[in-house]
Amino acid sequence: MKGPHTDQFYSELPLNEVSVNQLVADKKLFFPVPDDWQVVMTDIKGSTAVKDGLHQAVNLVATGSIIAGLNIARKANTTIPFFFGGDGATLLVPASLVDQIIRALNEHRENTSNNFGLELRVGHISVAKIYQKQHQLNIAKVKMGEKFSIPIVLGAGLRYAEQILKEDDLVPYVPDVKAAALDLDGMECRWDIVKPPQDLFEVVCLLAVVRNDDHQSVFYKKVLDKIDELYGQQQTRNPISIGRLKLQATLGRMNIEMRTKLGKFALWYLIENWLITLFGKIYFRYDQGGKYYLKRLVELSDTLTIDGKISTVITGTVQQRELLVASLNEMEQAGEIIFGWHSNKESVISCYVRDRLDQHIHFVDGSEGGYTQAAAMLKKKALNLAGN
Repeated sequence: MKGPHTDQFYSELPLNEVSVNQLVADKKLFFPVPDDWQVVMTDIKGSTAVKDGLHQAVNLVATGSIIAGLNIARKANTTIPFFFGGDGATLLVPASLVDQIIRALNEHRENTSNNFGLELRVGHISVAKIYQKQHQLNIAKVKMGEKFSIPIVLGAGLRYAEQILKEDDLVPYVPDVKAAALDLDGMECRWDIVKPPQDLFEVVCLLAVVRNDDHQSVFYKKVLDKIDELYGQQQTRNPISIGRLKLQATLGRMNIEMRTKLGKFALWYLIENWLITLFGKIYFRYDQGGKYYLKRLVELSDTLTIDGKISTVITGTVQQRELLVASLNEMEQAGEIIFGWHSNKESVISCYVRDRLDQHIHFVDGSEGGYTQAAAMLKKKALNLAGN
């Protein structure tokens, strides 16, 4: 079956209403990304060494990378797939939008450096070049809830793109485009660190990569099935719950949001959003619309990414995690996968809110850079394997 090959490729991609486990096991449901599309990636260099006080900024900068692209795509009346990585992000975009998005991300890069002293790397590579290197980049769309769907990617294409775009000699591309300045409208960072739904639970950030990309469908389904077996379905293992959500109107938090979003200090922004957050505590507690938003927030939390590897944030007991790690160790020793993980006491959320009904999404990471710490473990294992 041939998929659409236009700027509307992702918008017109069939929406699968099966479980993610079933989807990854059925290659027939995936379509190759058009070769005239582009992979756009951002990554904060040296994020494994970032001090704890800047982890919130790291998450928000990564979220901003996605929002910048989504707002440009929305104005072009299309949708694009995206993948949150804790300290960076990946976007798949049609060629018609890539210059606008790169220009916006370069502005985001400059703001990040000026305000936080963090180096945000920005780069892109054509899908055609990925295919020339004999890597696959196949995508499907799956329904995760009533108003929420996510992209799933199989193939090593995005991992190859990441390898190329993280080269030390990467020179930021500055397109000759005057329009499409950075627009981070909808970015919010108002929630306090979120404790797990139950007191004895922990938050686990997990990354898993197959050793042989030809076996992604088999072994990723095996990993997902094991997570389901030990932790329950997606909604059961979600680290975000209504009862543990608390708005926090501190000036420090507002300052990070303001500088990420605007790129500068603005007193009016601090005052306006501090008041909005104070009012929000009443709104979310007593107003039916506020209660509906909180329910949707939990449902629209982005806790699972499959972009050629599995990245997920889950919650449960220490015993559940020990059983999962033991099972994954067996798969690793059998040469099926390599994996990295990190446990945290809380989660952090950064948000993209276009309206308070159903058009919002919430990016979840473990506190203290959970995804980044899991990635460090995974990278160390990969280097050890390469050295043997």
